[in-house]
Amino acid sequence: MTEVNTPPRVGGWTRFVTARPRLSLLVALVLTALAVLAGSGVADRLGAGGWEDPAAESTYATKALEREFPGSQPNLLLLLDAGGASVDDPAVAAEAKRLTERLSGERGVTGVGSYWQSGAPALRAEDGHEALIAARITGDEKTAGETLERLAPHFRGSHGPVEVAIGGPVAVRHEMQTIIQEDLTRAELIALPVTLVLLVMVFGSAIAALLPLGIGIVAILGTNAILRGLTELTDVSVFAINLTTALGLGLAIDYALFIVRRFREELSTGAEPLTAIGTTLRTAGRTVLFSALTVAVSLAAMLVFPQYFLRSFAYAGIAVVLLAAAAALILLPAALILLGHRINALDLRRLFRRGHRPEPAGQQGRAWARTATLVMRRAPFFALGTTVVLVLLGLPFLGVRFGTADDRQLPSTSESHTVQQHIREGFPGSPGGGLEVLAEGRATEAQYGAYKERIAALPGVLRVDGPLVKGDLAYFTVLPKGEAVDDAAQRLVADLRETLAPFDTEVTGTAAVLVDSKNAIGERLPLAAVFITIVTLLLVFLLTGSVLIPIQAVVLNALSLTAMFGAVVWVFQDGHLSGLLGFTSPGSIETTLPVLMFCVAFGLSMDYGVFLLSRIKEEYDRTGDHDRAVRHGLARTGGLITAAAVILAVVMVAIGTSRVTNTKMLGLGIALAVLMDAMIVRSLLVPAVMRLTGRATWWAPGPLRRFHERFGLSEGEPERPAGETEPAREKVGTSPG
Repeated sequence: MTEVNTPPRVGGWTRFVTARPRLSLLVALVLTALAVLAGSGVADRLGAGGWEDPAAESTYATKALEREFPGSQPNLLLLLDAGGASVDDPAVAAEAKRLTERLSGERGVTGVGSYWQSGAPALRAEDGHEALIAARITGDEKTAGETLERLAPHFRGSHGPVEVAIGGPVAVRHEMQTIIQEDLTRAELIALPVTLVLLVMVFGSAIAALLPLGIGIVAILGTNAILRGLTELTDVSVFAINLTTALGLGLAIDYALFIVRRFREELSTGAEPLTAIGTTLRTAGRTVLFSALTVAVSLAAMLVFPQYFLRSFAYAGIAVVLLAAAAALILLPAALILLGHRINALDLRRLFRRGHRPEPAGQQGRAWARTATLVMRRAPFFALGTTVVLVLLGLPFLGVRFGTADDRQLPSTSESHTVQQHIREGFPGSPGGGLEVLAEGRATEAQYGAYKERIAALPGVLRVDGPLVKGDLAYFTVLPKGEAVDDAAQRLVADLRETLAPFDTEVTGTAAVLVDSKNAIGERLPLAAVFITIVTLLLVFLLTGSVLIPIQAVVLNALSLTAMFGAVVWVFQDGHLSGLLGFTSPGSIETTLPVLMFCVAFGLSMDYGVFLLSRIKEEYDRTGDHDRAVRHGLARTGGLITAAAVILAVVMVAIGTSRVTNTKMLGLGIALAVLMDAMIVRSLLVPAVMRLTGRATWWAPGPLRRFHERFGLSEGEPERPAGETEPAREKVGTSPG
């Protein structure tokens, strides 16, 4: 194989896979088998929380109350329905007291209380036919879930004159974990066969279609093993496995599509398989490497946030991206070397052609070339028109309201959702959604009483209970008048924290956790945005050697996400299409979701952007003709990017069939973003903008040109035979990559 001027690392991998392809595949098979074993049971070790800031005041107060006053933080609620009778009926009361005593004696349960013990109005429905038993299941999420599974069959159902249903945060989390695992299995059963059919339609060859699928499976299994290892060190969200499946299949297919398509192009020109794979890795291989780095950078930005929900997606996303790229750059070339021209075997499209001859390889993409010509001829119209449309689609996001994840993430038929809905609609003061004020420091009864009066006088307070005193600690329970996390409840959190007291106070509760989570995200969001922007600008500059193209890439990628954010608010916050899509709108968007969706969708947009820009840059370096390079780049990658986007959208839509609203929002939102990016931004906006910027597109000042000549990682040119000269290029202030 002819030596090429590549970075040592890439060259090392290339030499390895071409010299020992069977060994590479054998090692991969062994490692994949080990990953299956190492990653087994990973879903059972993942948590369903992670939205709170671990360093926040509310988190500190919650842990202190759990430790010192377990009854103050009930996570298990038994809803007792007396049917047509009153909950004060002697027979109902006797059975309720028996259940309360029985629950108090269960292992792993503490802080048991009920309406029939305390007479608290908040534990009795306003119609008098329902009331609550509240308790706390101790231990971490896994232990609490196991305890719930043990207890639920003995308490759920009919007990004499009452019917018992189980709710509370621990039941919501457990049901959410179970549903996510079931939905993920169903999503995989939907996505895999549909993806295979689409790949056959793209490649024609069944052999070529199976390769991307195999790469995706290797990436998913490897990431599951990594997540299983991470659960020994830190908390990981159960939602992360959805991203693992989606990105594992989507990116592996993207990378394999790009490499296999380029390999087949080289074969069609008469190149031998060994030469074809060398050219493929030097060109498409470097593009895949760049793409993986840009996606990983976008996902890594979530590590700056303290919530383990977001950090989990960074762990899973970075792992699956790097594994997908590694498999595409190591295992796929090894397989292609062994297959050679048999990569085109089993062309299933022949069954449907009925004599129609396929388009020759050299003439593929003519429709995309015509599209590019049309767009560039009317560049101002397309640039302005698409920008206006994208901005208009994003306008609903201006009305976004942030909230917290609760039982309404679950299907309306789920037991814990039904219980919480009964409590919201039928009980006074949103029990279970109150605020707790932890008081630290010894105080007199009079001081406690005066502080309680100041709290009761605050606007938005329905009732204040307490204090319950234990040594130098005490706590008050404050019930807001409205919803547990509405704007009034969030203002009440601020008022409580500003209320003067003769002791130290910390406020917790659902609204307090939301306020602290919003503050944590708001404080760190600029850092994440700066990190993504700077590293993306640097990577795209290293790819292109241009100053303007990286800026265009960042701006246009961000613009491509507007439709996703507008749709998220219009559909999931405002409730449009909720009946069709089968979810209950809570009237808000969970605080961390927009951050997660931005990082994932921005990374995927850069993925497609790198594919297009790398081919444009390659042609520009070859010919020096800017307009021709843009047309050629779109002609060569337009169909590929569209096919990759459709396949990834299929995977995301399969994830979006989940019965959990956050997962549905993630899947459908990113599917929309991917399609908008591929079909609108890459097809119309990018060529229009590049036509408007013209030759200045490739400009860079002298110091940066020299930096790029030395460190740039853009796609290389094949070595030229002796005596062949390089084509003339326009001198516009840059140099070949």
